[in-house]
Amino acid sequence: MHTIIEKSKEHYEKTIEYLKHDISSLRTGRVSPSLVEAIQVESYGTSSELMQLAAITSPEPQTIAIKPWDKNILKDIEKAIQASDLNINPVVDSDLIRLNFPSLTEESRKELVKTLHKKLEDARIALRSQREKIKEDIISLEKSKEITEDDRFQALKDLDTMTKDYNEKIKEIGQEKEEEIMKI
Repeated sequence: MHTIIEKSKEHYEKTIEYLKHDISSLRTGRVSPSLVEAIQVESYGTSSELMQLAAITSPEPQTIAIKPWDKNILKDIEKAIQASDLNINPVVDSDLIRLNFPSLTEESRKELVKTLHKKLEDARIALRSQREKIKEDIISLEKSKEITEDDRFQALKDLDTMTKDYNEKIKEIGQEKEEEIMKI
C-alpha cells in the first residue's frame, strides 16, 4: 500500500521543485540572474534559453550583465530581452549587454506578491489534483479486493497527512519569498 503513497511523494516533490524554480524568477530587492536565464533566444535557426548562450552575472544589486559566448548573437539576445515581459531596455556595451532595473516601488512589490500568491495557489491545486488521483487509485484497489477496508482508511489518512505537510511547505516557501519581495 505504501508504494502508492511513495509514488505520490515523488509527484509532490516535483511540484515543490517546480514552484521553487517558478518563483525564483520573481524579482526581489536585488536582481538575480534567474530573472533572465529562461528567456528564449532565436539564434542560428533554433530557440535556446539565454543561460545556454551566455554568462549571466549580477555585478550590482540593480544590474544584470550578459556576456554571450558568441558575439555574433548579441543582437538576437537584445531582441529576445526586448520581446520578454521584463519591460526593460537592454544596453549594449561592446560585447556585453547590461540590464539596469529600477528600484521596486511599493505598488510593484504588491503586484509581485499577487503574482506569488497565484503561483502558490497553482502549486496547491497541483497537489490537490494529484491527491484526488491517488485517492481514486486507493479506492479502486479496495474495490478489486487487493486491499482491505482498514488498509484503505489508513492509506487515505496517510495521504491526507502527507498532503497537509506539503501544503505547509508551500506556505513556508511563499512566506519566505514574500518577505524577500517586501524587504526594502
